[in-house]
Amino acid sequence: MTDLSQIVKAYDVRGVVPDQWDEPLAELFGAAFAQVTGADAIVTGHDMRPSSPGLSRAFARGAAARGADVTEIGLCSTDQLYYASGALDLPGAMFTASHNPAQYNGIKMCRAGAAPVGQDTGLADIRALVEQWRDGGAPEPVAAPGTITQRDVLADYAAHLRRLVDLSGIRRLKVVVDAGNGMGGHTVPTVFEGLPIDLDALYFELDGTFPNHEANPLDPANIVDLQARVREVGADIGLAFDGDADRCFVVDGSGDPVSPSAITALVAARELAKHPGGTVIHNCITSWSVPEVVKENGGTPVRTRVGHSFIKGEMARTGAIFGGEHSAHYYFRDFWNADTGMLAALHVLAALGGQEGPLSELVAQYDRYAASGEINSTVDDQTGRLAAIKTAYEGHDGVELDELDGLTVTAADWWFNLRPSNTEPLLRLNVEARDQETVERVRDEVLAIVRG
Repeated sequence: MTDLSQIVKAYDVRGVVPDQWDEPLAELFGAAFAQVTGADAIVTGHDMRPSSPGLSRAFARGAAARGADVTEIGLCSTDQLYYASGALDLPGAMFTASHNPAQYNGIKMCRAGAAPVGQDTGLADIRALVEQWRDGGAPEPVAAPGTITQRDVLADYAAHLRRLVDLSGIRRLKVVVDAGNGMGGHTVPTVFEGLPIDLDALYFELDGTFPNHEANPLDPANIVDLQARVREVGADIGLAFDGDADRCFVVDGSGDPVSPSAITALVAARELAKHPGGTVIHNCITSWSVPEVVKENGGTPVRTRVGHSFIKGEMARTGAIFGGEHSAHYYFRDFWNADTGMLAALHVLAALGGQEGPLSELVAQYDRYAASGEINSTVDDQTGRLAAIKTAYEGHDGVELDELDGLTVTAADWWFNLRPSNTEPLLRLNVEARDQETVERVRDEVLAIVRG
């Protein structure tokens, strides 16, 4: 019998199908979701993985058995499910394992208006109910079960995004998109239809076995084909989406990756032009350039922990107009504070097409520092290694330490953050400095202690 602690993570359900979870368990999750949210109606969607339709329908049966009317939007990206949750004002459940390998699947759940469901906002209660019912028998059926109906919201989702970013007056752009056989192949054609864009499509065939490469653009190996295609056809820009298409990565016309921090800064400047004086959320591993650009454009930057529930929580608390993470998650007040890589991509296309220079020149003003990228170290004692780093740096003149998320050490010309993974025995290191030589020096100093 599966230990649910293995699959119920901090903010979602995720595991191997059917070894760790299956359709009967998904049905219990649907029943528990309906009961915990108290909703009389919910919306569900799923990605292109072979196991997704069956799991999604089982979840719908469980929710309907508890009296909830279920609207199934079928194949969709995660941000398309968030759109449906926001536009229909319904709790939602998305079946996807995002960028994980084909044998995995999961559930991302939200309350009405795409509000997050985490351990402290309902997920722990859902898990407890599932365990109770699994171990003690299924719940008694309600007197009036709900219905299950289907609805296509793809065109409405695309129209909503295009109302938020006007691309009608941009110069014509040649755009390569690598969907990685994921849900970008479903959403991009509809969102881009009729725009002044010549689309060159890579791996748009929906295939949850990922025959070409993993749908994880954060790994440089998975954008090699995109980079080569951009150079081959002389494209203005390349975009890569992850498996559930809620994250978007960008390469310029030379095929060089554009830092997600630079994209965060660029989009922040554009959002502040629409909403002067607004607040912008960024996490503790985004570049120094992000709060600098926010302040230069009259906004207020707010720093928070890594993770979508923290970003969304701060956006709700502060009324922020936008939030960005270095993992290429981008959050918009105009999108129910939810993350949507597609909307960020439209902002970049609008900015690029609104002027004549190449993307590399456009983003140079937002990409001001050298960075290490995220470096993972497997350790036996996360707490002990963090303590050793803290001891090594505390008390140094001109150095500040904070523990908002792991440990951040900041000096005049550099900073680093070292934080533990919540799911693996890893410490994750990010270093930024005013020059590459300093990045390498600080990186090597920290890793010598972490790995020593």
